[in-house]
Amino acid sequence: MKTKNYHIALIDDHPLITDAYKNALEYVSEQDGTTFNIVVAHSCDEARYILDNASPLHPFDIVFLDIQLPPSGDSDIISGEDLGLEIRKRFPRARIAVSTTFNDHYRIHSIFESLNPDGFLIKGDITPDELITAIRHLIAEPPYYSKTVMQSLRQYITSDFLLDKIDRQLLYQLSLGTKMKTITTIIPLSRAAIEKRKRHLKDIFDVESGEDRDLILRAREKGFI
Repeated sequence: MKTKNYHIALIDDHPLITDAYKNALEYVSEQDGTTFNIVVAHSCDEARYILDNASPLHPFDIVFLDIQLPPSGDSDIISGEDLGLEIRKRFPRARIAVSTTFNDHYRIHSIFESLNPDGFLIKGDITPDELITAIRHLIAEPPYYSKTVMQSLRQYITSDFLLDKIDRQLLYQLSLGTKMKTITTIIPLSRAAIEKRKRHLKDIFDVESGEDRDLILRAREKGFI
């Protein structure tokens, strides 16, 4: 990002949100003397169109990406997360800033694992000043994470528990009330192996009862759900 002319993609299914980004970018442009070439998409299909038609001479510098997007018409891209992976593949130097209404710890952590975004905003944290600060950080010194994201990261870092991805997936599905026969189709383990994991998790979280509900409550207290 050596030039002061940045190519920006705003991808969100709510026009009010993309308008808020535009206003923040306009403010930064006026105050900092930076110019932005902006394209907007409000769906996965529109986003794929702008990706397909991006100039190889002017690849995207920054992409603001909503995680909760409706699927593409062919269901090839089912969320903003899938779209982010496609952007990473096509524009490896682009800085991706994701935004989402999701604020549970599992979801935040899973997005970090899959996309490792350069910016992460929880929509409930967003204000005009927050957007301006995020834009300046993404240009000059990424990453930038909003308050709720930072709190979630601190809970993971300071926790005494070390769980792998399958443990977290299992806790998440249990918290949703997913039935065991369905969990075995989501997590690539046998029913016996999943039950063994559950027993191990109850030992880790010091849950004496055999109730999954107590395990979920304890895991939530520790910020794993």
